[in-house]
Amino acid sequence: MLQGGCEGGHFIEPTIFTNVTNEMKIAQEEIFGPVLCVIRYSDLDDAIRMANDTIYGLAAGVWTSDVNKAYAVARKLQAGVVWINDWHMLRSDAPFGGYKQSGIGREMGQQSLDAYTQIKHVHTSMSPELERRNWYGILFGQN
Repeated sequence: MLQGGCEGGHFIEPTIFTNVTNEMKIAQEEIFGPVLCVIRYSDLDDAIRMANDTIYGLAAGVWTSDVNKAYAVARKLQAGVVWINDWHMLRSDAPFGGYKQSGIGREMGQQSLDAYTQIKHVHTSMSPELERRNWYGILFGQN
């Protein structure tokens, strides 16, 4: 039952889909709505394989009491952000953006400025005489 002034809108109440397989459309598309798909897996490697078996990779969540195992899983997940024992926590100093076809670039964090910058390396020798540059003779032979 919707409350709080939302009664006149077009809303979908939170829905849980069970008996979902990874091949189903609902498991393969990004659904920005209040839905949860329950997909059974046989072991941790199977769960990681299924999680990565998509053209998207915006975010992932790992829930466990073994944080060290969660970090190992996070390294294997192809997602721009992985939340461990939390969900949708955004920080202004941490980049947010996806892998594969999920998201473009990064928002927030120093990485969000990368699209507006171009790196240039400028090297200056303070020794204009070639004979004072020890490395020059090694690379190009003595004059």
